[in-house]
Amino acid sequence: MFLPGESHFTTAQSRGFRHVDTWVFDLDNTLYPSDARVWPQVDERITLYVMRLYGLDGLSARALQKYFYHRYGTTLKALMVESAIDPHDFLDFAHDIDHSTIRLDAALGDAIEALPGRKLILTNGSRRHAENVAAKLGILDHFEDVFDIADADFIPKPERSTYERFLERHGVEPRRAALFEDIARNLVVPHDIGMSTVLVVPPTIDPFREAFEQEAVREPHIDHITSDLAGFLAQRVLPEFA
Repeated sequence: MFLPGESHFTTAQSRGFRHVDTWVFDLDNTLYPSDARVWPQVDERITLYVMRLYGLDGLSARALQKYFYHRYGTTLKALMVESAIDPHDFLDFAHDIDHSTIRLDAALGDAIEALPGRKLILTNGSRRHAENVAAKLGILDHFEDVFDIADADFIPKPERSTYERFLERHGVEPRRAALFEDIARNLVVPHDIGMSTVLVVPPTIDPFREAFEQEAVREPHIDHITSDLAGFLAQRVLPEFA
């Protein structure tokens, strides 16, 4: 996928960025690297929640959690449908993690700050989780707002209604926006409605995530792929505005 020594890929028919005035970023596994150890903690907390809810052992709870994830898109959505849980309690529990593993990312902060226009976070997680993580990265102040799963009425990406609700809430014109995401399927609808799309993948395989979640796939709905978000912004995006 990437040329030797490169960490970015752009398709021949890709949409550029010169027209973009709104920059939208997913949070988990997009704005922080895998060695921040954020997602493994959240994933473990979700498994523990399933264990306690259904009285299961760890292996059984893990298997059920993954079944729910593949069937419903998120474990939260599954538990709301299957067991009518309180989503706020679930999110508070799942995101009760240790943030000390997250390092300040000055390069990412500088690159995001330099982007011309508005910056927003669009996440399937909670607002508090997004704000806590972004604050530790040193980038929270660069963002105008966070659109979280509660704002989406607990309907997760990649559902079209979630993107539509986000665009309406913040008055975003999709043809003048770019979205940065770590899961390829979450870029299908955004590309369809006119957004420039960037898939963010880990530089090496993350053993805590499934293969499809981190694959650098070449699909028509993906304009760009990068394994170095800060470098991509500095080397590929910002030069278009120079």
